[in-house]
Amino acid sequence: MAVDSVNGSSTNQSSSSQLQQQTLSQSDFLKLMVTQMTNQDPTKPMDSTQMVAQMAQFSQVAATQQLQQSFDSLATNLSGDQFVRAAGLVGTEVLVPSKAGKLDDGKLGGAVNVGTSGTYVNVTIKDQAGNVVRTLSLGQPDAGLVKFDWDGKSDDGTQLGDGVYQMSATSGGTAIDTFVRGKVEGVGASGTDGTYLQVAGYGGALLSQIAQIL
Repeated sequence: MAVDSVNGSSTNQSSSSQLQQQTLSQSDFLKLMVTQMTNQDPTKPMDSTQMVAQMAQFSQVAATQQLQQSFDSLATNLSGDQFVRAAGLVGTEVLVPSKAGKLDDGKLGGAVNVGTSGTYVNVTIKDQAGNVVRTLSLGQPDAGLVKFDWDGKSDDGTQLGDGVYQMSATSGGTAIDTFVRGKVEGVGASGTDGTYLQVAGYGGALLSQIAQIL
């Protein structure tokens, strides 16, 4: 998954600039009000009720802008804090939702999300041509994430070559989600999607996609 933090930043700055250009500032509002009062008809002065209403609008605009600035500041701080915390995950293993995993040095680790306890759970592994090469029986585990490890051998005991293999799983005959296990190699930031992790054997995974830290 390609993530470009530079492009994301430029896009955010451009959107922010356009928003500022389209928003009526406090200064603009005050100038319009003063101009209106200066050019009013002396024989028909502005109604006091109307002036109070405009002043209320002015106060509302000011409060809204201050609130928006507070939200922007909070979002920036939270984003930076999340990035720093994610950096602490480098070197650890995590589970990421995926329908494929990479067999590396004869090892592939993963997990399945079992919804109902006591059902028979099976994991099917296929090669790139779509051929079933191994079926793993996980028995009748409790509900939740259930880990498994594949040694890279086919059902007849043949050691298969390293590479990417497809994964699927069922619980009581119903399809369930599969996850791949990988080590976090780095941390990045996307201007639109937030913090992401670079996971070995998988690629870029958003922090929100991580199912479990091992």
